[in-house]
Amino acid sequence: MNGRPKLLIVENDSQIARQLKWALAGEYDIHLAKDASATLKTVMSKKPEVITLDLGLPPRPQEAVVGLKLLGQIIQCEPHTKVIVVTGNGDRDSALQAISQGAWDYYHKPINIDELKVILGRAFHVCSLERENLQHQKESESEAGFEGLIGSSAEMNRVYTKIRKVAASDVSVLIVGASGTGKELIAKAIHNQSLRRKKPFVAINCGAIPENLLEAEFFGHEKGAYTSAHVQRRGKVEYSNGGTLFLDEIGEIQPLLQVKLLRFLQERVLERIGGRETISVDVRVVAATQKNLKEYLAVGAFREDLYYRLNVVTIEVPPLRSRGNDVLMLAHYFLRKSCQEMKRPKTTFDPSAIKALVEYEWPGNVRELENRIKRAVVMGEGSTIQAEDLDLHISPQESEETRTLKDFRETLERNFICQALATNSWNVTRTAQQIGVSRPTIYDLIRKYNLQKQEPILPQSEHSMSQ
Repeated sequence: MNGRPKLLIVENDSQIARQLKWALAGEYDIHLAKDASATLKTVMSKKPEVITLDLGLPPRPQEAVVGLKLLGQIIQCEPHTKVIVVTGNGDRDSALQAISQGAWDYYHKPINIDELKVILGRAFHVCSLERENLQHQKESESEAGFEGLIGSSAEMNRVYTKIRKVAASDVSVLIVGASGTGKELIAKAIHNQSLRRKKPFVAINCGAIPENLLEAEFFGHEKGAYTSAHVQRRGKVEYSNGGTLFLDEIGEIQPLLQVKLLRFLQERVLERIGGRETISVDVRVVAATQKNLKEYLAVGAFREDLYYRLNVVTIEVPPLRSRGNDVLMLAHYFLRKSCQEMKRPKTTFDPSAIKALVEYEWPGNVRELENRIKRAVVMGEGSTIQAEDLDLHISPQESEETRTLKDFRETLERNFICQALATNSWNVTRTAQQIGVSRPTIYDLIRKYNLQKQEPILPQSEHSMSQ
């Protein structure tokens, strides 16, 4: 009811349960249970995102058998709930068994509330990512977006608004954006929203056609216009009559052809190469570029009069990295599409893959994302896509941010023990007394981390320290 994330504390010791509730009540909506029956009732009614589970529950509190059985029941009921197993000292085998059965993490008593808060914070963060993951999956399955454009970010909504406004007129539009952002899809959306939607949409990639062939591609040629012109051929401009002509990579057009294109835009007539007949064409022109045409103007590589003819309205397409959660919506759409095309079973994203998708910079934009998903579907194994299936090369800073909870917890635990031992001049008895654990536990930790005197403190990111 209060909107805070729900935490269920399953604890046999009522005093510990009360202490945990007092310490965590400011951050979470706390629910308590002390046996298996009460736990399952709360799980079914409250559906907590995270559960701390004491394995030593009645009627056999000295053993882990009841807690492990309850763990399996919880995961069967609510598979997305994160269960953090809390065990007594020296009960490492039970903790590892719980992890193998589906527990998200484990923690040894006595409980250090600051460390537990870190573990809980990470667990709730992963839950949040998974909820977004499921939501975007539902959205991608329920709709194909606006005219085939996937995304609901504020940046893309501004693009949709501009498309709707310019579609009703016949003004020329210049679409500006980096490679792979979907400029041709936007041009098609303008066409499909316009009164010309039932007429042809014709695209020319000005950067993909050799310069000596581009004029014929635009305007066509008459039979005998040159050696290989054995028949009359209409150009793309004629084919688009009544519809929309999309000129992709308009900045690649050479100066001579720029002059002829300008004449066509001014007079709406053309002549085929080798012909004398003037042909009238009614067409709407939409152009696109990833280049900065203003820089081309400054050095004389692009005609100023042509630039202003094409650029009546500009639509700037945002890069994928600035579109927020559109990345996940697109990823789910491409995943579903790829699985259908390749006749693969329905697949989902592992939380590690979701985190990688969100944190990667996507220099190749939507085109790169689609290709990465296709690769993952081909190379991945099992029913989920893992982070490594995407083959994303994360920078060192990003890698630090995406460390697992286990890495973070072990670094924290190791540094804490190093500092305590150094403070007590490596006197194990005094160290154990200071931090409230037994001497055997200290020796276990020394062996676990292979600690030696003057052991350095491992660095942690600012992000990790702020948790």
